Amino acid sequence: MSIDLGVHVGQQNMSMDDMRMLWRKLDGAGVDWISAWDHIYEAPPAGGTIDHFEAVAVLGALAAETNHARLGCLVFYVGYRNPALLAKVASTLDHISGGRFELGLGGGWHGQEAAAYGYDFPSIGVRLDMLEEAIQIARGLLTQDRTTFAGTHFSVTDASNLPAPIQKRMPIWIGGIGKTRTLPMAARHADGWNAAYITPEHFSTLCEVLDETCDRIGRDPAEVQRSVNLSFELAVDEAGVATREAAVRESWGEAAERILGGSLIGTPGSAVERILEYRDAGAGMVNIALRAPWNDESLDAYLTEVMPAVRDAT
Repeated sequence: MSIDLGVHVGQQNMSMDDMRMLWRKLDGAGVDWISAWDHIYEAPPAGGTIDHFEAVAVLGALAAETNHARLGCLVFYVGYRNPALLAKVASTLDHISGGRFELGLGGGWHGQEAAAYGYDFPSIGVRLDMLEEAIQIARGLLTQDRTTFAGTHFSVTDASNLPAPIQKRMPIWIGGIGKTRTLPMAARHADGWNAAYITPEHFSTLCEVLDETCDRIGRDPAEVQRSVNLSFELAVDEAGVATREAAVRESWGEAAERILGGSLIGTPGSAVERILEYRDAGAGMVNIALRAPWNDESLDAYLTEVMPAVRDAT
Protein backbone atom coordinates (compact mmCIF):
# COMPACT_ATOMS: atom_id res chain seq x y z
CA MET A 1 0.00 0.00 0.00
CA SER A 2 1.36 3.42 -0.93
CA ILE A 3 1.60 6.31 1.51
CA ASP A 4 1.77 10.07 1.02
CA LEU A 5 4.49 12.04 2.79
CA GLY A 6 3.82 15.55 4.01
CA VAL A 7 5.24 18.29 6.18
CA HIS A 8 3.30 20.19 8.84
CA VAL A 9 5.14 23.49 9.33
CA GLY A 10 4.58 25.46 12.50
CA GLN A 11 4.77 29.13 11.49
CA GLN A 12 6.82 30.19 14.51
CA ASN A 13 10.32 31.21 15.47
CA MET A 14 11.44 32.03 11.92
CA SER A 15 11.21 34.92 9.53
CA MET A 16 8.69 34.99 6.70
CA ASP A 17 11.51 34.92 4.17
CA ASP A 18 12.94 31.77 5.77
CA MET A 19 9.52 30.14 5.87
CA ARG A 20 8.85 30.91 2.22
CA MET A 21 12.25 29.47 1.32
CA LEU A 22 11.39 26.33 3.30
CA TRP A 23 8.06 25.90 1.49
CA ARG A 24 9.77 26.15 -1.89
CA LYS A 25 12.38 23.62 -0.80
CA LEU A 26 9.74 21.16 0.38
CA ASP A 27 7.63 21.60 -2.73
CA GLY A 28 10.66 21.14 -4.96
CA ALA A 29 11.60 17.98 -3.06
CA GLY A 30 8.23 16.47 -3.98
CA VAL A 31 6.43 16.33 -0.66
CA ASP A 32 2.76 15.47 -1.11
CA TRP A 33 1.35 17.84 1.51
CA ILE A 34 2.30 21.06 3.31
CA SER A 35 0.19 22.45 6.14
CA ALA A 36 0.19 25.14 8.79
CA TRP A 37 -1.46 25.11 12.21
CA ASP A 38 -4.07 27.49 13.58
CA HIS A 39 -2.44 29.09 16.61
CA ILE A 40 -2.09 32.65 17.85
CA TYR A 41 0.68 31.80 20.29
CA GLU A 42 3.49 29.30 19.94
CA ALA A 43 3.15 25.55 20.50
CA PRO A 44 4.09 24.13 22.93
CA PRO A 45 2.66 27.02 24.99
CA ALA A 46 5.19 29.53 26.27
CA GLY A 47 3.03 32.48 27.20
CA GLY A 48 3.25 34.26 23.86
CA THR A 49 7.02 34.73 24.00
CA ILE A 50 7.94 33.37 20.55
CA ASP A 51 7.32 35.00 17.17
CA HIS A 52 4.28 33.41 15.53
CA PHE A 53 2.36 34.23 12.31
CA GLU A 54 -1.43 34.00 11.79
CA ALA A 55 -2.68 30.98 9.86
CA VAL A 56 -4.92 32.35 7.09
CA ALA A 57 -2.41 34.96 5.93
CA VAL A 58 0.34 32.32 6.02
CA LEU A 59 -1.73 29.92 3.93
CA GLY A 60 -2.26 32.56 1.25
CA ALA A 61 1.50 32.97 0.93
CA LEU A 62 2.01 29.20 1.01
CA ALA A 63 -0.52 28.70 -1.78
CA ALA A 64 1.22 31.29 -3.94
CA GLU A 65 4.75 29.98 -3.28
CA THR A 66 4.12 26.33 -4.18
CA ASN A 67 3.05 24.38 -7.25
CA HIS A 68 2.92 20.67 -6.41
CA ALA A 69 1.95 19.86 -2.82
CA ARG A 70 -1.62 19.75 -1.56
CA LEU A 71 -2.17 22.35 1.15
CA GLY A 72 -4.15 22.75 4.33
CA CYS A 73 -4.37 23.71 7.96
CA LEU A 74 -4.32 20.91 10.51
CA VAL A 75 -6.57 22.15 11.89
CA PHE A 76 -8.57 25.39 12.09
CA TYR A 77 -10.12 25.84 15.53
CA VAL A 78 -13.78 26.65 14.84
CA GLY A 79 -13.94 29.01 17.81
CA TYR A 80 -11.66 31.56 16.14
CA ARG A 81 -13.62 32.06 12.90
CA ASN A 82 -17.21 31.71 11.81
CA PRO A 83 -17.41 28.49 9.72
CA ALA A 84 -19.12 30.30 6.84
CA LEU A 85 -16.17 32.67 6.71
CA LEU A 86 -13.84 29.66 6.81
CA ALA A 87 -15.61 28.22 3.78
CA LYS A 88 -15.01 31.52 1.98
CA VAL A 89 -11.36 31.40 3.05
CA ALA A 90 -11.05 27.82 1.78
CA SER A 91 -12.54 28.67 -1.61
CA THR A 92 -10.20 31.64 -1.99
CA LEU A 93 -7.16 29.54 -1.08
CA ASP A 94 -8.27 26.88 -3.54
CA HIS A 95 -8.16 29.47 -6.31
CA ILE A 96 -4.79 30.85 -5.23
CA SER A 97 -3.33 27.33 -5.18
CA GLY A 98 -4.94 26.14 -8.41
CA GLY A 99 -7.18 23.57 -6.72
CA ARG A 100 -4.80 22.16 -4.10
CA PHE A 101 -6.38 23.31 -0.82
CA GLU A 102 -8.07 21.02 1.72
CA LEU A 103 -9.99 22.27 4.77
CA GLY A 104 -9.14 20.95 8.23
CA LEU A 105 -11.40 21.62 11.23
CA GLY A 106 -11.00 20.83 14.91
CA GLY A 107 -12.18 21.54 18.44
CA GLY A 108 -9.03 23.32 19.60
CA TRP A 109 -6.79 22.79 22.62
CA HIS A 110 -4.69 25.93 23.20
CA GLY A 111 -6.68 27.61 25.96
CA GLN A 112 -3.79 29.89 26.88
CA GLU A 113 -3.86 31.77 23.59
CA ALA A 114 -7.66 31.93 23.52
CA ALA A 115 -7.75 33.55 26.95
CA ALA A 116 -5.03 36.03 26.03
CA TYR A 117 -6.91 37.19 22.92
CA GLY A 118 -10.34 37.29 24.53
CA TYR A 119 -11.91 34.28 22.80
CA ASP A 120 -14.38 32.08 24.62
CA PHE A 121 -12.93 28.63 25.22
CA PRO A 122 -15.79 26.49 26.53
CA SER A 123 -15.63 22.89 27.66
CA ILE A 124 -14.49 20.25 25.20
CA GLY A 125 -18.05 18.98 24.86
CA VAL A 126 -19.29 22.39 23.76
CA ARG A 127 -16.34 22.86 21.42
CA LEU A 128 -17.16 19.54 19.76
CA ASP A 129 -20.79 20.62 19.40
CA MET A 130 -19.47 23.73 17.66
CA LEU A 131 -17.28 21.57 15.42
CA GLU A 132 -20.19 19.38 14.30
CA GLU A 133 -22.22 22.43 13.33
CA ALA A 134 -19.23 24.04 11.63
CA ILE A 135 -18.45 21.12 9.35
CA GLN A 136 -22.04 20.96 8.12
CA ILE A 137 -22.08 24.67 7.33
CA ALA A 138 -18.71 24.48 5.59
CA ARG A 139 -19.76 21.45 3.54
CA GLY A 140 -22.90 23.22 2.40
CA LEU A 141 -21.11 26.38 1.35
CA LEU A 142 -18.39 24.42 -0.46
CA THR A 143 -20.81 22.24 -2.44
CA GLN A 144 -24.19 23.97 -2.74
CA ASP A 145 -25.44 27.12 -4.44
CA ARG A 146 -27.19 28.25 -1.25
CA THR A 147 -26.96 27.06 2.34
CA THR A 148 -29.29 27.57 5.30
CA PHE A 149 -28.42 26.08 8.68
CA ALA A 150 -29.76 27.01 12.11
CA GLY A 151 -27.59 25.71 14.93
CA THR A 152 -27.02 26.46 18.58
CA HIS A 153 -23.64 28.06 17.94
CA PHE A 154 -23.58 28.93 14.22
CA SER A 155 -26.23 29.80 11.66
CA VAL A 156 -26.37 30.85 8.02
CA THR A 157 -29.35 31.98 5.98
CA ASP A 158 -29.55 31.44 2.22
CA ALA A 159 -25.79 31.95 2.07
CA SER A 160 -23.81 31.67 -1.18
CA ASN A 161 -20.08 31.19 -1.62
CA LEU A 162 -18.91 32.56 -4.95
CA PRO A 163 -16.68 31.74 -6.61
CA ALA A 164 -17.01 28.10 -5.72
CA PRO A 165 -13.82 26.11 -5.15
CA ILE A 166 -11.98 24.83 -8.21
CA GLN A 167 -12.31 21.30 -6.87
CA LYS A 168 -15.69 19.71 -7.35
CA ARG A 169 -15.54 18.40 -3.77
CA MET A 170 -12.91 19.98 -1.57
CA PRO A 171 -11.86 17.44 1.09
CA ILE A 172 -12.75 18.35 4.66
CA TRP A 173 -10.62 16.87 7.43
CA ILE A 174 -11.44 16.53 11.12
CA GLY A 175 -8.57 16.45 13.59
CA GLY A 176 -8.58 14.75 16.98
CA ILE A 177 -8.38 11.39 18.70
CA GLY A 178 -11.58 11.15 20.73
CA LYS A 179 -13.39 7.83 20.30
CA THR A 180 -16.75 9.05 21.60
CA ARG A 181 -17.29 12.25 19.62
CA THR A 182 -14.50 13.00 17.16
CA LEU A 183 -14.25 9.70 15.32
CA PRO A 184 -18.04 9.31 14.91
CA MET A 185 -18.13 12.89 13.62
CA ALA A 186 -15.43 12.06 11.09
CA ALA A 187 -17.39 8.98 10.02
CA ARG A 188 -20.55 11.02 9.49
CA HIS A 189 -19.18 14.16 7.87
CA ALA A 190 -15.51 14.14 6.91
CA ASP A 191 -13.42 13.12 3.91
CA GLY A 192 -10.35 12.69 6.09
CA TRP A 193 -9.30 12.23 9.71
CA ASN A 194 -6.00 13.44 11.18
CA ALA A 195 -4.36 12.43 14.46
CA ALA A 196 -1.32 14.04 16.03
CA TYR A 197 1.53 12.64 18.10
CA ILE A 198 0.33 9.13 18.85
CA THR A 199 2.01 5.74 18.52
CA PRO A 200 1.35 3.35 15.62
CA GLU A 201 -0.49 1.07 18.03
CA HIS A 202 -2.80 3.84 19.18
CA PHE A 203 -3.36 4.95 15.60
CA SER A 204 -4.29 1.40 14.60
CA THR A 205 -6.81 1.16 17.43
CA LEU A 206 -8.44 4.44 16.42
CA CYS A 207 -8.60 3.34 12.78
CA GLU A 208 -10.49 0.24 13.91
CA VAL A 209 -12.95 2.43 15.81
CA LEU A 210 -13.41 4.63 12.74
CA ASP A 211 -13.96 1.57 10.53
CA GLU A 212 -16.53 0.14 12.93
CA THR A 213 -18.37 3.45 13.14
CA CYS A 214 -18.48 3.78 9.36
CA ASP A 215 -19.82 0.23 9.06
CA ARG A 216 -22.49 0.95 11.65
CA ILE A 217 -23.82 3.98 9.77
CA GLY A 218 -23.55 2.34 6.34
CA ARG A 219 -20.53 4.24 5.03
CA ASP A 220 -17.57 2.66 3.27
CA PRO A 221 -14.59 3.16 5.64
CA ALA A 222 -12.34 3.60 2.60
CA GLU A 223 -14.09 6.91 1.92
CA VAL A 224 -12.36 8.47 4.97
CA GLN A 225 -8.68 9.22 4.44
CA ARG A 226 -6.36 8.86 7.46
CA SER A 227 -3.23 10.81 8.31
CA VAL A 228 -0.95 11.28 11.28
CA ASN A 229 1.40 14.10 12.31
CA LEU A 230 4.71 13.12 13.89
CA SER A 231 7.03 15.50 15.68
CA PHE A 232 10.22 15.71 13.61
CA GLU A 233 13.11 14.66 15.84
CA LEU A 234 15.29 12.93 13.23
CA ALA A 235 19.08 13.02 13.69
CA VAL A 236 21.95 11.78 11.57
CA ASP A 237 23.61 9.87 14.43
CA GLU A 238 22.80 8.46 17.87
CA ALA A 239 24.31 11.42 19.71
CA GLY A 240 21.93 13.68 17.84
CA VAL A 241 18.99 11.43 18.76
CA ALA A 242 19.80 11.86 22.47
CA THR A 243 19.97 15.62 21.99
CA ARG A 244 16.56 15.69 20.29
CA GLU A 245 14.97 13.60 23.03
CA ALA A 246 16.33 15.94 25.70
CA ALA A 247 14.98 18.95 23.80
CA VAL A 248 11.50 17.42 23.61
CA ARG A 249 11.49 16.73 27.33
CA GLU A 250 12.54 20.28 28.10
CA SER A 251 9.94 21.85 25.78
CA TRP A 252 6.93 19.66 26.54
CA GLY A 253 7.34 18.84 30.22
CA GLU A 254 4.60 16.47 31.41
CA ALA A 255 3.43 15.90 27.83
CA ALA A 256 6.90 14.81 26.65
CA GLU A 257 6.24 11.06 26.81
CA ARG A 258 3.15 11.40 24.63
CA ILE A 259 4.98 13.59 22.11
CA LEU A 260 7.96 11.22 21.98
CA GLY A 261 5.57 8.32 21.38
CA GLY A 262 4.30 10.19 18.34
CA SER A 263 7.65 11.43 17.07
CA LEU A 264 9.83 10.51 14.15
CA ILE A 265 12.86 10.16 16.39
CA GLY A 266 15.95 8.21 15.45
CA THR A 267 18.31 7.99 12.50
CA PRO A 268 17.24 7.84 8.82
CA GLY A 269 17.23 4.05 8.71
CA SER A 270 14.93 3.66 11.68
CA ALA A 271 12.73 6.49 10.38
CA VAL A 272 11.84 4.48 7.30
CA GLU A 273 10.76 1.56 9.45
CA ARG A 274 8.73 3.85 11.70
CA ILE A 275 6.81 5.43 8.83
CA LEU A 276 6.01 1.99 7.43
CA GLU A 277 4.62 1.02 10.84
CA TYR A 278 2.12 3.85 10.54
CA ARG A 279 1.28 2.79 7.01
CA ASP A 280 0.60 -0.73 8.23
CA ALA A 281 -1.54 0.74 11.03
CA GLY A 282 -3.79 2.40 8.46
CA ALA A 283 -2.23 5.78 7.68
CA GLY A 284 -2.56 6.99 4.10
CA MET A 285 -0.34 9.99 4.88
CA VAL A 286 2.41 10.69 7.39
CA ASN A 287 3.36 14.32 8.05
CA ILE A 288 6.49 15.39 9.86
CA ALA A 289 5.79 18.40 12.11
CA LEU A 290 8.56 20.98 11.97
CA ARG A 291 9.16 23.44 14.80
CA ALA A 292 12.10 25.79 14.32
CA PRO A 293 14.91 25.44 14.99
CA TRP A 294 15.65 22.05 13.48
CA ASN A 295 18.82 20.53 12.11
CA ASP A 296 19.09 21.23 8.38
CA GLU A 297 21.25 18.15 7.84
CA SER A 298 18.52 16.00 9.39
CA LEU A 299 15.80 17.58 7.24
CA ASP A 300 17.91 17.07 4.12
CA ALA A 301 18.41 13.43 5.09
CA TYR A 302 14.66 13.04 5.43
CA LEU A 303 13.97 14.56 2.02
CA THR A 304 16.76 12.81 0.12
CA GLU A 305 17.09 9.48 1.95
CA VAL A 306 13.99 8.67 3.99
CA MET A 307 11.31 9.79 1.53
CA PRO A 308 12.77 7.87 -1.46
CA ALA A 309 13.29 4.76 0.67
CA VAL A 310 9.69 4.83 1.94
CA ARG A 311 8.36 5.30 -1.60
CA ASP A 312 10.53 2.44 -2.88
CA ALA A 313 9.11 0.24 -0.11
CA THR A 314 5.53 1.02 -1.05
